[in-house]
Parts: sequence; structure tokens; C-alpha cells
Amino acid sequence: MYTPGLVGWLLAALCGLTGGYCLVRARVGPPLARQAACVEAVMGIGMAAMAVPGAPERPPAAFAVLFGATALWAAALLVAGVAHQAHHVMEGLAMVYMAVAMATAGPASGHAGHEPGGVPLLTGALLAYFALYALATAPRLLPAAGGGGHGAAGHADTGRGGAFPEVAAGCRMTLAVAMFAMLLAV
Repeated sequence: MYTPGLVGWLLAALCGLTGGYCLVRARVGPPLARQAACVEAVMGIGMAAMAVPGAPERPPAAFAVLFGATALWAAALLVAGVAHQAHHVMEGLAMVYMAVAMATAGPASGHAGHEPGGVPLLTGALLAYFALYALATAPRLLPAAGGGGHGAAGHADTGRGGAFPEVAAGCRMTLAVAMFAMLLAV
């Protein structure tokens, strides 16, 4: 991914911190909820690694494999009935798309008027999805809006039996906004 330095570092920090928080959430709770938190952690930390500006050449194939495996893991959890996994499947596949676009575009992509590596229609559809997801998730950040089955109920969001579902919703929204920003660079 090719972004200006400051934007890349901010994305890397945001995604890394979100991924780290998800790792903390993965320490406690029922097994499927811990796995779901691990999917979010892998996504956040992987996105952070992809966003670091000026890092030595990172192999796009490794990112494609990592995010493809994460999407499959989320799909398995979706089949098991774990909440929010359809979004994580979409997120993983979008990251695979970005890794492939990164590989086909080459290092000059996104600079000095060079053509982007992605398919504009697909990139636009993904941008719309992640923007709408972030906007739809934002109201769930308020504790009062999380009641009655909204938010992340049924998902061990903090390791405390889901006592703060708005925090896990905030993690998902943060990664959706970061995904939107990363897609702008494709």
C-alpha cells in the first residue's frame, strides 16, 4: 500500500492498537468468542503491517495468504453462528484484493499520476461498503444504543461476558474506517 508518510503511520498505529486490544479481548470468554476476537486481532495487526510507510519491500503474496486465511477463518466462524463474521469475511477479501492490486501496480502506484492497481468499480463498491458499515456502526458506540440486540450482543466483546459491546463495535468501526482509507490508496 502506498500512502503519504504521516497517513501511513497513523493508519499503522490505529490498526496496530486496535489489533492489540482485540488480542486482549481474546484472552477471556467462550472459545468461539475468543476466536472471533483473534480474527479481528489478525486483521488489525495485518492491516498495520501493510500500512507502514517506507518499510522494506513487503511481499504482497504473503499479505494475500494471511488475509485469505483470515477470511476463511471468519467464514468458518460465520457457519458456527458467531456474530459479525460476514463483515470479517468481506474485510479479509478486501485486503486480499488490496494485496493483489499492490502486486500488480508496482511500487510507483498512487504517485505522480500513475495508474492505480485496482479495478475502479470494485474499489468504489468496497469504499461504499466500508463507509456505510462505519456509519451504521457509529450509533452502536453509545451504550444506550447497544441494548435490545443491537451492537455486538452475544459476542464476548471485552472478555467480561460482553459487558461493553460498544467497545468491540468501536474496534470494528475503526478497522472499517482504516480499510476505507487504505482503499483510497489502491
